[in-house]
Amino acid sequence: MNKDQIPSLSQMFRFQWEEAQNSYVILYPEGMVKLSGSAGEIMKQLDGEATVASIIQNLSDLFDGADVGDDVIAFLSEAESNGWIEFKQ
Repeated sequence: MNKDQIPSLSQMFRFQWEEAQNSYVILYPEGMVKLSGSAGEIMKQLDGEATVASIIQNLSDLFDGADVGDDVIAFLSEAESNGWIEFKQ
């Protein structure tokens, strides 16, 4: 992964707020993954146009300049390995 790549949700998954879980979730045919608050904030940034670098910057701005780069990259790497997201250049 490089910071110029654009992550997007894989087609077989759906990302949404789930009131019953009081959190964002990723839904797929066999079930659901409940996301942490920070993972939900990262997933909310995936619009099919934002690069990894712009997602990091947006989240840093949202959280008063916090250094979120390593956490964002770690989550996106895990999400990709789980098949939840794909990258395009």
